Amino acid sequence: MPVDTIVVSATRAETRIFDAPAAIGAVGADTISIAGPQVNLSESLSRVAGISILNRQNYAQDLQLSIRGFGARSTFGVRGVRLIVDGIPATMPDGQGQASSIALSSAARIEVLRGPLALLYGNAAGGVVQVFTQSGGPLPTASGSFAAGSFGLRREDATFSMASGEHAFMFDVSRFDTDGYREHSAATREIANVKWDWKASARTHVVGVVNLFDQPRAQDPLGLTRAQWEQDPRQVQPIAIQNDTRKSVRQPQAGAVIEHALDDDTTLGGRVYFGERHLDNALGVPLAAQLPPTSSGGIVAFDRDYQGAALQLDRRFRVAGDVAARLLAGLTYDRMHDDRQGYINNNGQRGALKRNEDDYVDNTDALLQASADFGERWSAIAGVRATRVKFDTKDHFIAPGNPDDSGTIEYRGNNPVLGATWRAAEGLHVYANLGRGFETPTFTELAYRNDASGLNTALQASTSRHAEIGAKWRGAGQSLDVAAYDIRTDNELVVDQNVGGRSTFRNAGRTTRTGLELQHSGDWGAGWSTLLAVTALRARFDEAFTSGSGSAAVPVNAGNRLPGVPERNAYGEIAYAPRGAWGGLNAAVEVVYLGRLYVDDVNSDSTPAATVVNLRAGLRYRFGALEILPLLRLDNATDRKYVGSVIVNEANKRFFEPALPRNWMAAITGRYRF
Repeated sequence: MPVDTIVVSATRAETRIFDAPAAIGAVGADTISIAGPQVNLSESLSRVAGISILNRQNYAQDLQLSIRGFGARSTFGVRGVRLIVDGIPATMPDGQGQASSIALSSAARIEVLRGPLALLYGNAAGGVVQVFTQSGGPLPTASGSFAAGSFGLRREDATFSMASGEHAFMFDVSRFDTDGYREHSAATREIANVKWDWKASARTHVVGVVNLFDQPRAQDPLGLTRAQWEQDPRQVQPIAIQNDTRKSVRQPQAGAVIEHALDDDTTLGGRVYFGERHLDNALGVPLAAQLPPTSSGGIVAFDRDYQGAALQLDRRFRVAGDVAARLLAGLTYDRMHDDRQGYINNNGQRGALKRNEDDYVDNTDALLQASADFGERWSAIAGVRATRVKFDTKDHFIAPGNPDDSGTIEYRGNNPVLGATWRAAEGLHVYANLGRGFETPTFTELAYRNDASGLNTALQASTSRHAEIGAKWRGAGQSLDVAAYDIRTDNELVVDQNVGGRSTFRNAGRTTRTGLELQHSGDWGAGWSTLLAVTALRARFDEAFTSGSGSAAVPVNAGNRLPGVPERNAYGEIAYAPRGAWGGLNAAVEVVYLGRLYVDDVNSDSTPAATVVNLRAGLRYRFGALEILPLLRLDNATDRKYVGSVIVNEANKRFFEPALPRNWMAAITGRYRF
């Protein structure tokens, strides 16, 4: 990670990581391109301390992404962490996001913001992941890449970018196919990403983005019991074959971000976006469990439309003497509507209608943020974000034994944040931050109850108090970032039961998270460099409670570990890239450590910890305007058998999702500058 990486997540203005008053990490395009086939965020973000991103090897369920333990409860999609791509939210107004539509091949950098300042991004902002797409450069450039690997991995990508006068364009299209490591886990994805930069005037800048995501089919092999995983990690649950468990998704989206300088010190900004998401998801619910009147079946289908807008005013001014200040105020509105149905899953075929409703979510936020520099040594930041989230469902499927489940629930919260930075020396900065967070359930988490139908209106929003202290040091080709934190949460949202791919949720009282994050990068000369990212997290339930209901109810003891949260993970790398040698040789040994994951609230079992060794080697050849970049990766080189992720509180004890054994990938990229 370069010591002078530019980021914007912490302060909403370009600044170096070193100067950002928060725990923040970033990876750039060069890292993304060598980390894997450029399909999953997990390929490159394992290099950032404080984030756990687990590849489930299941493209029907997306990644498991958590920051400081927030988001670990997710059984699919991303919760508890905000996702933003080119200034446009990839998180819906209810707090649920999807990472699968991100076009990594055209990403310029990815930022990860942890800690209290992330709370100023609103509901469910336990952390923030922002992706910024490359813009067209002065020379028209065309590139194409092809990758192939184990288990039928294939990926093709084509990109073209250019700039002309006040306009810059980038177009990227890719296709990914895999046969899957496990039986019944094949998938296909296609992504098109377009970005347009327009400098309309000396004071006005407009960015327009269009993203098209199509996943026509992704099979779901479901989880395994421990005995099944130990016997044969490639096997699939019989119900997955019988019900043909799968997911298909199509999502077109467009948006625009505008910045206009009213004067040298005042900037007015705004964004607007809209999109659609069409989903068909066949679950592994046995037929008998789908027949009761209140069951919503075993196939979920919805047509979603969503849109949003935001307005922001940023003013810089000098208070007195050497005190400079900045004030930022903003308003945000986001809306989502699902036309949702449920059907009987009759051996993989759509049967009778079991659910028919319209679901609405509205999210309104107001933000006020102020910062000040007191001379060269001290600075401070303070802010508050007021959030209102309203859920409304209108039930159109009313039948004997199945009442009208229409309902409305609204949540309100305020997220205040306060922080200070001390520039102790030219190469040493120390900071401290305090904040209060707010997280509502998502619509998916509100949708089901254990013993009744209708919205789970008993779910309360969780609130959290965050304290963080950190230090950053730079010198002689070295960088070191360290952060320690303590988080206390009330009404923690947890999985209550997980049956047949359908989850119910509850509040679990108080929890505590304490942690330490360390990131070091070093340039040792002669082409040698190192990177180390270490995360230690102690996440515990502070109060006893009961998980599940009826005969499935079990007591959870105070002191139990939060499931799905690794207590330790680490990434280490030794890289060699001598200048001008061997056609631009770059090679590295990567070591990834994943601590054990507890599978449920009662801590009945856990995955074994695993250390995985990856090897990579690449070249960079230039023939005039043509550049050729071959890359070879051997991941899990020692063929370690381990579990990559868990399905939290799975009622049939099918918690385990196997990671890949030894696997390879070969890729070649050609780039031509006209």
